[in-house]
Amino acid sequence: MGLFGFGKKKKKQHEEDEDRLAEAVASQTEDVAQEDSQEDADTTDFTDQEPLDGAPVEVSAEYEGRGEIVGPWDVDDENAPDYDEYLSLGAYYLPFVQGVELRIKASNATHEIVGATMTLGKSSLEIEAFAAPKTMGLWEDVREDLLNANPDAEEEDGVFGTEVQLPVKLPNGKTAHTRIVGVDGPRWMLRGIFSGNAATDPNSKETKALNDCFAQIVVERGDEPLSPRDLIPMARPLTPNERRELAAKANESDENTGDDHSTIPGRPDGPLSSDQQVEQQNTLRRGPMFSELR
Repeated sequence: MGLFGFGKKKKKQHEEDEDRLAEAVASQTEDVAQEDSQEDADTTDFTDQEPLDGAPVEVSAEYEGRGEIVGPWDVDDENAPDYDEYLSLGAYYLPFVQGVELRIKASNATHEIVGATMTLGKSSLEIEAFAAPKTMGLWEDVREDLLNANPDAEEEDGVFGTEVQLPVKLPNGKTAHTRIVGVDGPRWMLRGIFSGNAATDPNSKETKALNDCFAQIVVERGDEPLSPRDLIPMARPLTPNERRELAAKANESDENTGDDHSTIPGRPDGPLSSDQQVEQQNTLRRGPMFSELR
């Protein structure tokens, strides 16, 4: 299994097109709180990996069996895949997928990591993990918010249960399409925003590959005191080898000091900064607002 290579850039025109799409989506929710600073992104590449298995294929209004026979998974699920060889982002673990570019977003003001987007060919998948109530799911309410925010948005049955098809009008007059899915887990909700072929062609190889990847993600909610709809804090990407090295050093330090603790390197304690937290909460309550869609 290959690890990540750093420094590969997308074509300039492709980045400009995606930036226009992001701006168009953001303009649909002008009442959503905006960040004062712009965000940077580093590029990371997936390398060789065997195709993933186990993603759902049947279309349905309900998504059943999560945590038992299908994912996304929780770290405490008994049948969760072995994520030792996944990339860690603090809030969740991503499987390695051949040919996929991973783009990480970080705030200039706070340097907090605020998002991750996977791009494969002409398709993209933006992944966000949110805290949810203990006794009920979050996706149904979020889905209703999305529909209320955009009269052109529509619900339809999908492989992850009821999904939202959200057309986005671009400044050049064209319309781009996004497919938004949400899966509820124990005290978390994982939201995926698919664009390109993965939003419009359910039979494309890109769609299957990104569906597979989303279904194989393993979420780590953590014990932080987060309110429902808070974005679960993320951390800088760590490859399996980096995690093993850090774990070895932590174990050695614990043996020397007698401490017994477990933390995710680079992951903030508690929710993100107040500005970022307000943006994410308003986004979920009032509809979609993406500062970047890649």
